[in-house]
Amino acid sequence: ISINFVIRLLRNRMWKKLRGLNTLRMHFECPPLPSPGVIYLKNMVTQHWSEGDGTSTETPVNNIPEEDRQFIRDNIVEAIIHSPERIRVQLTTCIHHMIKHDYPGKWTAIVDKIGFYLQSDNSAGWLGILLCLYQLVKNYEYKKPDERSPLVAAMQIFMPMLKDRFIQLLPDPSSESVLVQKQIFKILYALFQYNLPLELINRQNLTEWMEILKTVVDRDVPPETLQVDEDERPELPWWKCKKWALHILARLFERYGSPGNTTKEYTEFADLFLKGYAVAAQQVLLKVLYQYKEKQYVAPRVLQQTLNYINQGIAHAVTWKNLKPHIQGIIQDVVFPLMCYTDSDQELWEEDPYEYIRMKFDVFEDFISPTTAAQTLLFTSCNKRKEVLQKTMGFCYQILTEPTSDPRKKDGALHMIGSLAEILLKKKVYKDQMEFMLQNHVFTLFRSELGYMRARACWVLHYFCEVKFKSDQNLQTALELTRLCLINDNEMPVKVEAAIALYLSLHCQTQTHHRSKEYITPFIRPVMQALLHIVRETENDDLTNVIQKMICEYSEEVTPIAVEMTQHLAMTFNQVIQTGPDEEGGDDKAVTAMGILNTIDTLLSVVEDHKEITQQLEGICLQVIGTVLQQHVLEFYEEILSLAHSLTCQQVSQQMWQLLPLVFEVFQQDGFDYFTDMMPLLHNYVTVDTDTLLSDTKYLEIIYSMCKKVLTGDPGEDPECHAAKLLEVVILQCKGRGIDQVVPLFVTAALERLTREVKTSELRTMCLQVAIAALYYSPPLLLNTLENLRFPNNTEPITNHFISQWLKDVDCFLGLHDRKICVLGLCALIDLEQRPQAVNQVAGQLLPAAILLFNGLKRAYACQAENENEDEDGDGDGEEDEENGTAFMLAKHAGEDGDDEDWDEDDAEETALEGYTTAVDDEDNLVDEYQIFKAILQSKETTFQAHKASDGSSS
Repeated sequence: ISINFVIRLLRNRMWKKLRGLNTLRMHFECPPLPSPGVIYLKNMVTQHWSEGDGTSTETPVNNIPEEDRQFIRDNIVEAIIHSPERIRVQLTTCIHHMIKHDYPGKWTAIVDKIGFYLQSDNSAGWLGILLCLYQLVKNYEYKKPDERSPLVAAMQIFMPMLKDRFIQLLPDPSSESVLVQKQIFKILYALFQYNLPLELINRQNLTEWMEILKTVVDRDVPPETLQVDEDERPELPWWKCKKWALHILARLFERYGSPGNTTKEYTEFADLFLKGYAVAAQQVLLKVLYQYKEKQYVAPRVLQQTLNYINQGIAHAVTWKNLKPHIQGIIQDVVFPLMCYTDSDQELWEEDPYEYIRMKFDVFEDFISPTTAAQTLLFTSCNKRKEVLQKTMGFCYQILTEPTSDPRKKDGALHMIGSLAEILLKKKVYKDQMEFMLQNHVFTLFRSELGYMRARACWVLHYFCEVKFKSDQNLQTALELTRLCLINDNEMPVKVEAAIALYLSLHCQTQTHHRSKEYITPFIRPVMQALLHIVRETENDDLTNVIQKMICEYSEEVTPIAVEMTQHLAMTFNQVIQTGPDEEGGDDKAVTAMGILNTIDTLLSVVEDHKEITQQLEGICLQVIGTVLQQHVLEFYEEILSLAHSLTCQQVSQQMWQLLPLVFEVFQQDGFDYFTDMMPLLHNYVTVDTDTLLSDTKYLEIIYSMCKKVLTGDPGEDPECHAAKLLEVVILQCKGRGIDQVVPLFVTAALERLTREVKTSELRTMCLQVAIAALYYSPPLLLNTLENLRFPNNTEPITNHFISQWLKDVDCFLGLHDRKICVLGLCALIDLEQRPQAVNQVAGQLLPAAILLFNGLKRAYACQAENENEDEDGDGDGEEDEENGTAFMLAKHAGEDGDDEDWDEDDAEETALEGYTTAVDDEDNLVDEYQIFKAILQSKETTFQAHKASDGSSS
């Protein structure tokens, strides 16, 4: 049926262009890969099914007509049921997208079909229909409870069917039967993972499902599975079914069945689960651990989930009472072996040490690792149950002090002790012994011939980095041994552990032992060289973080080798990004590459006061920046733009100016969404080297074109605020520098944005601020621009509208800079010799607006002084008194007392865009709005008195 179904689809009008149906049929009958017809169908559904609402602008050739959609809905379930696996995989992707867009609105019939086939006696269709149901549940897996009602309604029908079907299948141990059972468990897990619909659960069906789960965990796996290679056994249906049963049990206990750890809607369920079911399930899981102890094979994920469930039971008295007699046996016979160095570890170390490192540092591996689960259980039991810690430490010390102990057992004992470091360092009885333990049982391992023991020694020092050494000699020995391992050891896993241990030991010990940093200072060059070499070899992101932190810790010592380090990092970056994002390990490499770029940025910040070194670094960095921009590696745009910003903070070289057209080109092609990341660099171009900016019109054209595109391209209001801010920065920075020809363009771009919907006051005030800045730049130019500017469908000039909107929003201008510009704009209006009618109409509002702004400025300046911890003595006091006096004078004239108790504290804080400073904000050439305002008032008063005297003498 699936062959006919797909062929009929391909004959439909939306696939008329596809030919060769005989060839297609051959692919179905004997395909080496999934049929290209089915893949084509999958791509059409995934890309175009969402367009069925009739509002699509796609051309008809890409859209799927409703007639064809209905045909697919009517047939896809049967196609999935009857298809072979290679085709079914593609079709389940189709039905997932169809359910996402059509259920329940257009496709309630899917529920009826699932119910029909679930109740059918034809077992051949069960797995296929369960896959359809699984896609229905997956569509609601991450939705909030109030959005899941269509699913819950359907599951009220299906849950009894699933339970009955499972009970029917339990006696059948065949792989076909167990695969169906596994699929039912996957459905339940997706249903319960984030929300437990309590309307689906009652005591009776919970009891029945718990019995099913326990039965599956407890039943034997067919003995013939032992003939399968051990690496392949976890993929066998019997072990996968157990894994999903344990997933459900562990999730139920952890998220819904642990009183005190659940949200309030699950309080009753948690009490029921703990008292009625948790212990019985735990008993079955203890049998799994016993099997592992007896050297019987247990799949790793089954063991991991078993340990997770047991771990949850430690904190509860009911389950602990049952667990307590077994806990020491679990720790010694299950946890301990899992934490020892194994044959598979040895094999991986020898065959591929870099993969060994990747495995040990992969956080995703931790989510599925039995070793990590064992470590968590050990920590919980020793932390929650004090008698366990004492016995565990006794067990570990016995192994460490036994001269004939197997080195692998010593490794396991140290692994356990290190995992408990946080607990041991808080308990006086142990923390005083830890220095002795390191001296006698760890330092000696640095001389071991076994690489894994040297690595473990470094690892233990890492976890005990906060030990308070009483002996300076022991501290020096710890740092020296780790340093020598980092520089001289021949085994890469050892060097990686040494690198992390050395940094953490230095970081923690420097706080209590000031000399600890001095021990490494003479060796900083070989240490940094070793770290750079390891990063290049392993591409490990943890180590890029170590290098960054070491650079900050030893900034003075690193400066002379900064160029050498940057060259090394740039070469490593080029090596790392040769792996495409879709290749194996691509994501890990991308994270490492980002770390390298951040490390280069850190180096730049360290040497920023050394102009000659920065100039040398610039060429290296530009090669990296050019590589990313020219290859359009979007995931690194943020980091390389940060690099470019760092290179332009002090000066902008000719090379860096040559970068601006490339940045513009990238912005036009695929960098539109990165405008806010470009903003700091663009701001530097405008403010750090204004002379060069104005020396060639193309630079201002680039700035304007980018801002214009953002303000008209609907990228969201935050980027639009940034674009308006950049326009304001250019105007303020270039006051008196002859940019009269572009200011009207800037004002027009900003004010035109206000003719479309604006959701935030931030964007509205920022666009107004562009015009206010233009008023400060040149009042006649701005007023002339406004007189010639028209809103759509309006023949009137916008001068009135702009001024009234500005005064209406005057309380929305926050922070220091924005209020200051507002005041300077008001000064320009008040100081006009010949005021336009639009200004005269609001003349009475100008002074109250100024008072409002000055009150806000007073708070903003106080907040700034507090943040900068300025000394209140000296010259600053006189200036502040004068400012306050001006504000008081204004308030007095307005009949107010200047009281600002009602102001919100937040309005005094620096605004998000205030860091983009201009010449107006330059503290060395301060534009003093208080003095300017005062001078204008005095000038106006003098003019008024002169006119008055003149009028009196003439009369």
